[in-house]
Amino acid sequence: MKKIFTIIIITLLSVKGYSQGCVAIRSTGGICSLTGHPDSANMKGGSWVFNSNTRYFMSNKHYKGDVYQAARIKAGNEVINHQFATDLTLIRVFNDRWSAMIDVPIISNARSSKYEHNMPANIGTGERHSTHSFGLGDVRIAAYRWLFNPTTSPQANLQVGLGIKFATGDYNYKDYWQNVGPGGTPELRTVDQSIQLGDGGTGLTLELNGFVAVAKHIGLYGNAFYLSNPRQNNGVRTYRELIAPPRLANEAISSVPDQFMARLGGNFAVDKFVISAGARAEGIPVYDLIGGSGDFRRPGYVISVEPSLTYQLGKVNLYTSLQRAVYRKRTQSVTDKASSTNALVVNGDAAFADYSVNVGISFRL
Repeated sequence: MKKIFTIIIITLLSVKGYSQGCVAIRSTGGICSLTGHPDSANMKGGSWVFNSNTRYFMSNKHYKGDVYQAARIKAGNEVINHQFATDLTLIRVFNDRWSAMIDVPIISNARSSKYEHNMPANIGTGERHSTHSFGLGDVRIAAYRWLFNPTTSPQANLQVGLGIKFATGDYNYKDYWQNVGPGGTPELRTVDQSIQLGDGGTGLTLELNGFVAVAKHIGLYGNAFYLSNPRQNNGVRTYRELIAPPRLANEAISSVPDQFMARLGGNFAVDKFVISAGARAEGIPVYDLIGGSGDFRRPGYVISVEPSLTYQLGKVNLYTSLQRAVYRKRTQSVTDKASSTNALVVNGDAAFADYSVNVGISFRL
């Protein structure tokens, strides 16, 4: 039974928000701090848990709504994003009910395109060029509490987490856009919203993490996460008003959007290995819960299947997981809705990844 609870710890530790290409779902850190039986060493008060999770994806599949824009690949004018992100998470277990964590993300992004370069002439038809960003992302802290006493409810429990996401990541990161200055010279400009290191807002996070042990070697898990960003925009110019004036005039400044994530799955333990499989949905809403929702954002969501494998070696756990997208949708933004008529529905596009790969290590200090 302890093995099931141990893998739930690792599974929840490895839950990360991650960018899906142009739908900029940024790192949100370890979603859950611990799960388990009160006899487990992970539940002892005064203990520490450290988790390092690294993920990678490449996005280049464009969608308008849920319609795949295959012509973009054939024409060679698709946007390609690459991201490596490492989340360093430290968890303090106070007792069998309370815990707290801090997550520090380090992010490296690269984005290549044609339309952001070669402007205003030959937009989307010139040479492909890249922009980059690297550095600290948005740091998050959170506190967690089990709603039921683990001693009297060892087979199932629900954890609530409340946190604060700080605007520590650079949200006005700049790199050189090619052929956009006087005489076709490079010009230092803000990189695209999807590869910014932060969103520029102080946000509030709410989490729910639950588990059910259904048999000796079988367990179920579920997670829900919501980040609320009250700030409407961060004041950073997007240069989108140069792409399609005047329709995109109100997208000249970057929005600070909310984001959400939900997971559901099961675990099966055999010897020192645990196999997990589930489904995952995450995205950016069109409208925020608190504050304004105007300015520029690419709302949308992706649904993925999520198999993973964990190897347990004493206090150390090694794990890897793969999120494989099965449904992607770029929903209408506020600008799209305002530009639509009864005769014409406007829906911007966004590039999504086919998959994301996670590898990590977690151990008790």
